[in-house]
Amino acid sequence: MADGYDSGFLSSSVPLPRPAQEVRELSYPRFTVLLDPGRKLAAATGVNIDGRTMRDLPRTGEWRLDPRVGEDEQTGPAVYARNDLDRGHLVRRRDPGWGETGEARTAMEATFVYPNAAPQAARFNQGPELWLGLEDHVMSYAEATEQRLSVFTAPVLADDDPPYRGILIPLRFWKIAAWVSSGSLAAAGFVLDQTELVDTGNGLLPVAPLGGFRTFQVPVADIAALAGVDVGPLVAADVLPPRTVRAEEWIPLQSDDDIVL
Repeated sequence: MADGYDSGFLSSSVPLPRPAQEVRELSYPRFTVLLDPGRKLAAATGVNIDGRTMRDLPRTGEWRLDPRVGEDEQTGPAVYARNDLDRGHLVRRRDPGWGETGEARTAMEATFVYPNAAPQAARFNQGPELWLGLEDHVMSYAEATEQRLSVFTAPVLADDDPPYRGILIPLRFWKIAAWVSSGSLAAAGFVLDQTELVDTGNGLLPVAPLGGFRTFQVPVADIAALAGVDVGPLVAADVLPPRTVRAEEWIPLQSDDDIVL
């Protein structure tokens, strides 16, 4: 089984997005995490998905540290204890779970590693309406069309993110899906904002009312600028028409019907 993200998985070559800062490159079955050791979180992840051979297997796997990097370079279990934070998969459990059953199970279990997690308010990590719903929509698209996809996901590692238990909690997350349509590379970019869900003032993270977070489909170029990552050919492949959009003008997604793929 291929180890790590494969840039040649689609008929058009798509390199893994690269951040400007120093990162630790960690390869797993069918996906790669670029870990920012200073922030103790991923600056980028990339996974290959084969919608034609997806497996729907029972959930197995236990969260664990990656022994290839120091514990002081990973956001481990202490950050997630006794609060409303979830270990939010960046590469989702099902994403690399395709092909032969044994290989699919191994790849799924590999996603339960702390460099592949980021603190997410339980409301948006578990709710079907927005972020999780978006991820399900992308997966359903891959399965329904038997498409191959390459998907990139990470938190936006901003300098003014709020401090909590020795790390900074990211307030935004980004995702880019890439595929080939009619022989040409296509891409769609999304940003989720959990700012209104996160309150670290008293060392607690209370659950905010539903609707306290928002998901946007945004120009891929905006993601590159916001997250400080080089996304290579994905800007030119964006399914949204070229335009300049300020963040205040991003239009939030209200339902799956708003998503352009």
